[in-house]
Amino acid sequence: MRADLDVVAALVGRDVRVVDLGCGDGALLKQLIARQGCEGLGVERDDERFHACVARGVPVTHGDLELELPRLETGAFDCAVLSLTLQATRRPVEVLRQMRRVAPRRVVSLPNFAHWRIRLDLARTGRMPVSAALPYQWHETPNIHLCTLRDFEATVAETGMRIARRVLLDAGGRPAARATRLAANALAVRAVYVLES
Repeated sequence: MRADLDVVAALVGRDVRVVDLGCGDGALLKQLIARQGCEGLGVERDDERFHACVARGVPVTHGDLELELPRLETGAFDCAVLSLTLQATRRPVEVLRQMRRVAPRRVVSLPNFAHWRIRLDLARTGRMPVSAALPYQWHETPNIHLCTLRDFEATVAETGMRIARRVLLDAGGRPAARATRLAANALAVRAVYVLES
């Protein structure tokens, strides 16, 4: 399991009803169910990843999270998770609003497109950077809404939610050094947020 998913799992907590939107191969949801006593449901649109969830025994529905999310009952879950997926959605603000509707607690992780290496690579080469955190060429990337941590935090405020917790991550997906907090928008590679109303 990716190191950042351990951070997400810790923020979800124990014994909660959780929906994992864009759940990938189901590794996070499997851990939440098996080790943390959660009840869960995954939503995944990729055929191969959907079948990986099924093979893991993870409850999953096959479909686009932007279409499936409005079908979920209001308040059906205690926590909604969106891990490294928001930037790949067509309507990210609507996704955040729908997450708020289905769960009082939301855990969202995202890459930081303002990280200093991305800025430097872009300035140095004049081309969109490719790195371990952003491994795609510009024409292959699933990321369609690039944002910085400041962009995301402003959007959260505009939607009437508040940030209950923020964990900054390094390139390995682990909590970043304390110094990163001083200039998070430039130094954090990714971040995980807990959003509440």
